[in-house]
Amino acid sequence: MRLVEEHRDEYRSEWAAICSIAEKFGVSGETLRNWARQDQVDHGQRPGTTTEESAELKRLRRENAELKRANEILKFAAVFFAAELDRPHTG
Repeated sequence: MRLVEEHRDEYRSEWAAICSIAEKFGVSGETLRNWARQDQVDHGQRPGTTTEESAELKRLRRENAELKRANEILKFAAVFFAAELDRPHTG
């Protein structure tokens, strides 16, 4: 995978880089792509994404989880305040 990333700009596409490198190692392009994708999975990346894209996906997932927690807190607060408004007040 490191060779593909290092030489990607020398080819018209990532697939062209994979095929060229695979040929030098005597394996098929499909085999090398599968190895590269498995390597990405093993390192916590989404297959077919760059390291930067994977980092951005992780950041977005974390942000989404934080927003979901905040939404749950707001729902609880809304229920609490609605109950307070419905409660008879003395005074």
